[in-house]
Amino acid sequence: MPGVRTTDGVALHVDVRGTGAPLLLLGGQANDHHWWDPVRDDFAAAFTTIAFDYRGTGRSDKPDAEYRTRGFAEDAVAVLDSLGVARAHVYGTSMGGRVAQWLAADHPGRVDRLVLGCTSPGGAHGFERDARVRKSLAQVDQAAARKALLDLMYTPAWLARHDGPFTTLGDPTMPPHARRAHLSASAGHDAWAVLPSIGAPTLVVHGADDLFNPTANAPLLAGRIPGARLHLVEDARHAYFEEFHDVAGPLVLDFLGG
Repeated sequence: MPGVRTTDGVALHVDVRGTGAPLLLLGGQANDHHWWDPVRDDFAAAFTTIAFDYRGTGRSDKPDAEYRTRGFAEDAVAVLDSLGVARAHVYGTSMGGRVAQWLAADHPGRVDRLVLGCTSPGGAHGFERDARVRKSLAQVDQAAARKALLDLMYTPAWLARHDGPFTTLGDPTMPPHARRAHLSASAGHDAWAVLPSIGAPTLVVHGADDLFNPTANAPLLAGRIPGARLHLVEDARHAYFEEFHDVAGPLVLDFLGG
């Protein structure tokens, strides 16, 4: 479809697949819409799925400026507006879950049902990954850093059976300034104060063995959002939605009514 232009003039690439009620899919930090490729068909069979390349990724513009999760939520509104979608289900994972929190809090009339996957409220109340995890990801040896990220995303058993390509490890085409801006946006997220205002029926999903975004964030979110449900996917790491899609897919579809 033609590109969407935001209120500040940034062009965004949008990808729409499937038929049915609209479902906005929000992926992880420094990733484009291909984050959802391994599981997109699960949802496109029941919904019109809408995904877009965040500013700084994929085929969207990459301005050298400050990025914020709240700003990404405004970009999502621009995408919905461009498609004539007044109200949609929203499923955000990782940084996309942070964006989804703002979308549901700032634009309650636009969100039908909300799913927050492997994400965090951020700020002083959120649980951060520990120093060993941060150190493993900051290695100078890029092959070693990539292996560390894979191990945080997937279990050893799954990796032994899959050699890629992997769509959750970041958009390799991103310029350095955009990669830094995404990191800053995710790290600066803090929606704690607005979470109690979220009125959309909410499901919080998290891998029970997630060290990349510690599992302890899931009950924090579920306890802060009125009426939210919580489901931990046993044995799953950060990319629970892909490796354990046979569990997570039906769980989310059932919650969304699909």
